[in-house]
Amino acid sequence: MNKPEKSLLRTLKSVASLLLSYGFLLLANGLFGTLLGVRTQIEGFSTEIVGVIMAGYFIGLLAGARFAVRVVAAVGHIRAFAAFASVMSISALAHVLLIDPIAWFMLRFMAGFCMAGMIMVTESWLNERATNQSRGQVLALYMITNYFAAGCGQYLLPLADPSQFQLFSVASIIFSLALVPVLLTRATAPMPVQPERIKIAELYRVSPFGFIGAFCAGMVNSTFYGMAPVFAHGIGLSLGETSTFMASVIFGGLLLQWPIGRLSDRIDRRKILIGVALATSIACLGIVLAADEAHALLFVAGAAYGGLSFTVYSLSAAHANDFSEPERLVQTAGGLLIAYGIGASGGPIVAAGLMGQIGPTGMFWYSAFITGTLGIFGLYRMRRRAAKPSDKRGSFVALPDAQLSSEELYTTARDQMDRDLARMSATRF
Repeated sequence: MNKPEKSLLRTLKSVASLLLSYGFLLLANGLFGTLLGVRTQIEGFSTEIVGVIMAGYFIGLLAGARFAVRVVAAVGHIRAFAAFASVMSISALAHVLLIDPIAWFMLRFMAGFCMAGMIMVTESWLNERATNQSRGQVLALYMITNYFAAGCGQYLLPLADPSQFQLFSVASIIFSLALVPVLLTRATAPMPVQPERIKIAELYRVSPFGFIGAFCAGMVNSTFYGMAPVFAHGIGLSLGETSTFMASVIFGGLLLQWPIGRLSDRIDRRKILIGVALATSIACLGIVLAADEAHALLFVAGAAYGGLSFTVYSLSAAHANDFSEPERLVQTAGGLLIAYGIGASGGPIVAAGLMGQIGPTGMFWYSAFITGTLGIFGLYRMRRRAAKPSDKRGSFVALPDAQLSSEELYTTARDQMDRDLARMSATRF
């Protein structure tokens, strides 16, 4: 075994417990997101109310990206992860004790906030442990863990009746299990560094297409995770078929990330992003047509939709980084995350309103419009700016944006952590 292989093996060994904890976390989150969507239909909540409830999770993620770091700064990475996972476990059970739309919105906000904190811990840890030679492979394994666990979580849904409490208990148990590997690890936690903030207007000037692409990705992908179970219930899918549809979309996102990314490294990235956006719009229309036809075709169209739509954020980030100064890449990443988060916060609400007007397929009519508009905007931008030379473009990095879990969550807020640490030290001494 050569030195690079030994280095990679040591790195993977040092983060194995962390990835296992993160896998449990995404497994439970994948189950719970779909379970809650199904349960809202059982409880008779209107589609518009469901959209607001589901948006609470993404609003919480955005707030957590800004404020959850204070918990990490106060108690450290391991204790913070344990605290966030414990609150997630509590929130899962609280949904069956407090069956009320306002309470569920607050609980989803709380879950999103905690998820942001756990993502910060996980990804900063992975980046600190990885070497320059192994970082790409480590982050690829992280991405696989993300999509695979979230996809497998869908298949836990038929284990019990969603109208009862058992599945909520299962989700709570798995959230609690996520604590065990990371609490038992002997690995040391990373130390934060201080980046410089970026202004949103500045990021838009650097890469309008990348910024709008991230925003549209948030609008579309948050809508899928929040409202797809409502769509599946509305078109008459069984519980097992709902799980299969959700999983087909998520696993589709896993399969196409790498080939589409590699293609964008060889061809003008804007062309690939435009093609993916327009193809996503077509896939949405395919789902609309298949909703009243054979379910097998619906699953195929769903896999195509996931494989395309889940690459929009990664392509947008890569394109924006192509035009960013090397010393500003961290700030660019943070700005893109904010753009994604803003879109993700409003997406389920807008889509739910349309679904309330024209029915379940309104969700995919909405997504088709957003991605189609993005493609048209890309064609406009190609007339305004020349392509970046291939030798000056960065490499594509697949980012699991559908869960809003990427390195930027940590780097966006690390400056706040540094200030909090300095203030706390001054208070103590």
